[in-house]
Amino acid sequence: MNRKFKHAYTFDDLLLVPKYSEVLPSEVDVSTRLSRNIRLNIPLVSAAMDTVTESATAITIARHGGIGIIHRNMSIERQKTEVERVKKSESGMIIDPVTVRPDQSIREVLKIMEKFKISGVPVVEEDNKLVGIITNRDLRFETDLDQKVADVMTKDNLITAKEGITLEESKKILHEHRIEKLLIVDDEGRLKGLITIKDIEKIKKYPNSCKDQLGRLRVGAAVGVGADMEERVSALVEANVDVVVVDAAHGHSKNVIKTVERIKTLFPNLEVIAGNVATAEGVKALVDAGADAVKVGVGPGSICTTRIVAG
Repeated sequence: MNRKFKHAYTFDDLLLVPKYSEVLPSEVDVSTRLSRNIRLNIPLVSAAMDTVTESATAITIARHGGIGIIHRNMSIERQKTEVERVKKSESGMIIDPVTVRPDQSIREVLKIMEKFKISGVPVVEEDNKLVGIITNRDLRFETDLDQKVADVMTKDNLITAKEGITLEESKKILHEHRIEKLLIVDDEGRLKGLITIKDIEKIKKYPNSCKDQLGRLRVGAAVGVGADMEERVSALVEANVDVVVVDAAHGHSKNVIKTVERIKTLFPNLEVIAGNVATAEGVKALVDAGADAVKVGVGPGSICTTRIVAG
């Protein structure tokens, strides 16, 4: 067979030759667009690998302007929790804070605090009416973990603020009353949000954070093409994931294309990244299917074995 192979290059074959510049590093803008509606302040996306990205990595990367993609080598419920940890880790104002009811036990509260890595939880009744707050300070010396929240929570002289308060105004109230959490309520006393001093400090500490329109860190999650795809995507959307990545070694394939089409049909406003591909035809097929971004390159990482295993 007389086939003529064209000369080709890969990334390691090319070097950029330094040239004279008058541009200072501080003047350089490296922000870029990840997908149609998501912008990154640094062009860094972590791999959706079980040895690389879970919530801790995703939080760190997002704080510095990139985005982490939570791997899918776990149960649907656990992946959802990992996404929730990122989305609830910080915010301008947390609009859907974790809450507990007055009739729950201290044992349950401690589990919730551990799950979301938080130090305090608002206490609400069924109509979301605020009745108190329970924090580490309330629980520090408690030994009877079967006690009800109502018995130990702080309920008198709660410091609250109305919707629309600015972060600067919030900071003054927090400082004046020596508290770390400010509860936001409407005119009927229903809980609408939560502002913490830690979140205000993080905004100043990480000015380039990659955040959504509500001030929450952005995070992505990987999904496969298997039978649980729809259930997994639904759970991730419930957790407010910013983007899902259809994760496959060979993205230019029928199952990946059909999966992208199905996700965009079910969730037309959800950003979808698909891959991996290495040809123009592969990119076009995924874009035509509705992908908002395409992962290019098959096994380019130094530790990746895809090229060796799959050829």
